[in-house]
Amino acid sequence: MPFLTFGYFIAHVDRNNVGIASLQMNDAIGLTSTIFGLGSSLFFLAYVLLEVPSNIMLAKVGARLWIARILITWGIIATAMAFVIGPFSFTAMRILLGAAEAGFFPGIILYLTYWFPPRYRARNMALFSIAIPLSNVLGSIIGGLLLRLSMFGLDGWQWLFIIEGLPAVILGVMAFKVLPNGPTDAKWLSDEERVWLTTAMSEQEQTLEETRSHTSFWTLFTNGRIMLLALVYTSTAAISQGLSLWQPQIIKSFGLTDSQVGLINAIPFAVAAILMYLWGKLSDRRSERVLMTLVPTIVAAISLAFVPNASTIVVFVIVICGVLVGTYAAKGPFWSLSSEWLSRKEAVAGIAIINSIGSLAAFGNNILIGFINDRAGSFALSMVPLMVLAISSVALLIIGSRRYSTSV
Repeated sequence: MPFLTFGYFIAHVDRNNVGIASLQMNDAIGLTSTIFGLGSSLFFLAYVLLEVPSNIMLAKVGARLWIARILITWGIIATAMAFVIGPFSFTAMRILLGAAEAGFFPGIILYLTYWFPPRYRARNMALFSIAIPLSNVLGSIIGGLLLRLSMFGLDGWQWLFIIEGLPAVILGVMAFKVLPNGPTDAKWLSDEERVWLTTAMSEQEQTLEETRSHTSFWTLFTNGRIMLLALVYTSTAAISQGLSLWQPQIIKSFGLTDSQVGLINAIPFAVAAILMYLWGKLSDRRSERVLMTLVPTIVAAISLAFVPNASTIVVFVIVICGVLVGTYAAKGPFWSLSSEWLSRKEAVAGIAIINSIGSLAAFGNNILIGFINDRAGSFALSMVPLMVLAISSVALLIIGSRRYSTSV
């Protein structure tokens, strides 16, 4: 878990460091808000197109080889982001980064189902997903400091990409030794522990398989559970990705320095990281998934309604804390719910489909934020679509829970 969580931490640092880099980079290479939003969001288009094939490859060739491949290729491309020179090269590199990283998150979610029975999944998926807010906490602070660098002909935003991109390559090399493909390959387990875990997981999956029919890969796109879960996930994906990308610029609009932006940007994500894990543990303790996903999503929707009234930096930080706490607290219970509603066979591609559709929502929303800001000059107004998505997720999950589970 520490290795996987740190890998996902680096993934989000490399994916979202354009938010901090934009404080210098946009002027340096000539990016408007619209172009920045479009170029940054094309990451998700490539990510979506290759996500499902990537998850299928992981199941075929094994976690060790495929996760190592993902880490090394995205680390190289993330480092090369330092050498973009304009809108075209920026957009091209973001597309390549999305293609390289595709499949990492759904692949790990699938991988965790090989190790943890359902009653342990929410806390462990929350522990893994805690890398997202933590990446914004440390990434914001470190990024703000790196923007001060200027040496060897490179500016701070370029050093930010280089220094934050290289760890992924190192982790990729380490993956060959650290990651087993499953419990049967885990050298740290005793024979008794290995047999117990393998038997427990096999019995659990057999029970699930007996209650669900199996469908071909393409018909998974018409699977009601998968499509409903995907639509529910759109708000979580769009909010977390949207704020990771744009929040530094929103905070900068209050007249702060780059270093101050980095420090203040970290606060809401730090609060969210702590409550995210605690909420996941509570979800496991109560064996409740639907309600534990609904409540934080409602909190996020209500908090988003107050963003347009956040006229000072203090009020803005308090409101965004509510948005991010709700968004990230929902992740652990949601992915546990997804793994429980889907059979193992459905989950191989189904989890990737859910994450892909969520990424498409992030793609469209980031473009919309840039467009609204360029036209209306208001980041606050651009948060309205996120509130609509959150409300829609709440309604859909209530409807879905009545059909696919016994919990409310």
